[in-house]
Amino acid sequence: MPSNLFASPATFTPSSELVSWLNAEGSLTAMLEQRAGQPLRVERSFEGFRALTLQQKRQLGLQGSALNRPLLAWIREVQLYGNDEQPWVAAQSIFPLSSLKGNARRLQQLKGTPIGYVLFKRSRTLPNQRFIQHTGAGWQRQTRYDWYGRTLLISETFLASFLK
Repeated sequence: MPSNLFASPATFTPSSELVSWLNAEGSLTAMLEQRAGQPLRVERSFEGFRALTLQQKRQLGLQGSALNRPLLAWIREVQLYGNDEQPWVAAQSIFPLSSLKGNARRLQQLKGTPIGYVLFKRSRTLPNQRFIQHTGAGWQRQTRYDWYGRTLLISETFLASFLK
């Protein structure tokens, strides 16, 4: 599995239970719903167009002069709720405009639908590259997916309420 663990400083290591979640393949939505025993509740905090940062362009695999050009993407930021009042996961999905063609345009119309319902509708796994890091909010996995020839970047941060 293509996974890299970046922890700063070296003393930070996720629990063994969390490592399995950070490295899990397939639909995180399906796994979270199984743990919750019910469908996830999705609350959007932002959805719309934004210019990508240099770091986001690199995470999407852009190189060379493409890093210097402005690039717009459809960004969706949500909190995922399991079976309690606190969110379990904070997620950000980045869909470069070049990826929003054909059937992929529906990614702009997700509203309260978990993205896993769309991405993993036909396949249990997708080609991806994953990076794991510790952030101020918690352990995060950033996954660059190749979804039918379109590049998408999804970041999922496991919040403290998930670990209870």
